[in-house]
Amino acid sequence: MTALGLRAALPADGRQSPTALAVQRGVRRLFAQMGHATLPEFTLANGRRADVIALAPDGRLTIVEIKSCVADFRADRKWPDYRDFCDRFFFAVPHDLPAEILPETTGLIVADAFGAAILREAPAHELAAARRKAVILRFARAAAVQLHALADPDARLGEAY
Repeated sequence: MTALGLRAALPADGRQSPTALAVQRGVRRLFAQMGHATLPEFTLANGRRADVIALAPDGRLTIVEIKSCVADFRADRKWPDYRDFCDRFFFAVPHDLPAEILPETTGLIVADAFGAAILREAPAHELAAARRKAVILRFARAAAVQLHALADPDARLGEAY
């Protein structure tokens, strides 16, 4: 299956604005260039949904929270809940969002639909081994479910991942 075929088979889920989708695409391209595998809209064990989670070749996990505008950031107070599930945490924003409103204790990525750049590295806070294993297993199951959905769009797939 070609990349174009995959894109057509994985429609956006409809919760993101066009700006957020463009930032997501750029973020995923950046992490792919760094050798990381990514999943969008990844549900964590605490019920929160990370905009993007990236798995590095060495098993390190990064969560990226996308903010499309100032109001989006100001309305969101759930982002600290993601830190317990990753080694690094970034905000990703479009170029016109003022970076000074974002906490300096997080990483910062500026992105658009064509790519992204890390403007501020995220502080590392290493996960415990048991938590890392649990998140990676959840990542693997979510990725496998997505691949199954591509191969068999008419299948009835469970949500237990």
